[in-house]
Amino acid sequence: MGGGGELQVLTALDAAKTQWYHFTAIVVAGMGFFTDAYDLFCISLVTKLLGRIYYRVEGSPSPGALPPHVSAAVNGVAFCGTLSGQLFFGWLGDRMGRKKVYGMTLMCMVVCSLASGLSFGMGLGGGGPAPVMATLCFFRFWLGFGIGGDYPLSATIMSEYASKKTRGAFIAAVFAMQGFGIMAGGLVAIVVSAAFRARFPAPAYAQDPAASTPPQADYVWRIILMLGALPAALTYYWRTKMPETARYTALVARNAKQAAADMSKVLHVDIVEAAGAGQAPGNKFLRRHGLHLLGTTTCWFLLDIAFYSQNLFQKDIFAAVGWIPRAASMSALDELYRIARAQSLIALCGTVPGYWFTVALIDVLGRFKIQLVGFFFMTVFMLGLALPYHHWTEPGNVAGFVVMYGITFFFANFGPNATTFIVPAEIFPARLRSTCHGISAAAGKAGAIVGSFGFLYLAQSRDVHGIGVRDALFLLAGCNLLGLLFTFLVPETNGKSLEEMSGDDENRTVPV
Repeated sequence: MGGGGELQVLTALDAAKTQWYHFTAIVVAGMGFFTDAYDLFCISLVTKLLGRIYYRVEGSPSPGALPPHVSAAVNGVAFCGTLSGQLFFGWLGDRMGRKKVYGMTLMCMVVCSLASGLSFGMGLGGGGPAPVMATLCFFRFWLGFGIGGDYPLSATIMSEYASKKTRGAFIAAVFAMQGFGIMAGGLVAIVVSAAFRARFPAPAYAQDPAASTPPQADYVWRIILMLGALPAALTYYWRTKMPETARYTALVARNAKQAAADMSKVLHVDIVEAAGAGQAPGNKFLRRHGLHLLGTTTCWFLLDIAFYSQNLFQKDIFAAVGWIPRAASMSALDELYRIARAQSLIALCGTVPGYWFTVALIDVLGRFKIQLVGFFFMTVFMLGLALPYHHWTEPGNVAGFVVMYGITFFFANFGPNATTFIVPAEIFPARLRSTCHGISAAAGKAGAIVGSFGFLYLAQSRDVHGIGVRDALFLLAGCNLLGLLFTFLVPETNGKSLEEMSGDDENRTVPV
């Protein structure tokens, strides 16, 4: 290809055929998201177990449970870290480059996953729960910080590698690994709890409160949390081998010749670029993208209130409608096994298929339609759970509730949960792409914090200052409806080049 006028490397990327390199990038970036989802959601599986181990009250008719403030901290502290990491690493990715920062986030995740499982304390022997909970929350904050960096960097890297025709599917495929991470968390909890249950059988709490939680149960939650380090560690080497994206090198670092050399190797195409700079920084951002940024942040914020509330408190909702037996009728490991089984079933039937429907159809239907339809049906099915809520709690109606609940997850993932991740990686200029994605994602995590802390209190019955599960579901339906309205601020990006969407094409030339 010639070297005059337009940046040839960007034209080559837009028109590139799908190659093995693209699939490698999806797996390497996707394994980060697999780990993110595993680490963020496996905590909800073990919180009941933590309550039984560390908060058992002698003579109580029901098993120990984490106090509301401790439960909120354990569930929500990783989201606080994630929000901080999204802002920090998003900004750093535009300053230092995507590649340099990418390895840092992964090492942070590996170290803190292991450290979370090593949270020190006296276990069942005494010494109080405070040291364990404090150190667990500390390491989960920093685990979240590393996870936060993965959001803007994975999305930006994948969008900058992909061609116009396949960009949506490739970014969605990276994000879809989140579904497998949620599934893996459930399956690991099933296997570990089943193995310990077989080796150390225990009676139900109602039969023998003390013996219902064997001392070895303290190892179970630690093993589940620590295994989150494994997939991240396995992909570290490949992350360090990925070249810097051509769009960063050409448009931000302003070295078009280096960008052409890097992409010639991976795309197996000769790209010859004229010496010179790429894009000069512009000052039109707010005029061109101000409303876009408002749209991406607000939609992600509203979605995550509903999405994380549903995910983190599935176990409470399942118990409320009778899908999981009363806690006192099970041993500690029985309860963990049943919660993990229920959560895995929802993920298998609703969550995972939704992600892959998005991968298959996003470059056909476009982002706007999928997000609009997703928010609409999330609203409809959430109201379908809330309006006849007392009907669902009656014996014999659990199956219908679970199906409806699973469908809301399907439309979250074949809908705004995927598109809110994809669009911010496409519409903003290269020099601010990672930063703006980080801001949008951080708004989402603010929603997750509202969901994880707020829903915890709201879903409690009215006699303990909550509003009950039914009214909480009405609130979540309202969030989804607002998300539908704010979707109209976000433009359709399907089939357009990144430079066309961001305005970088106004400076997409080099001196000749």
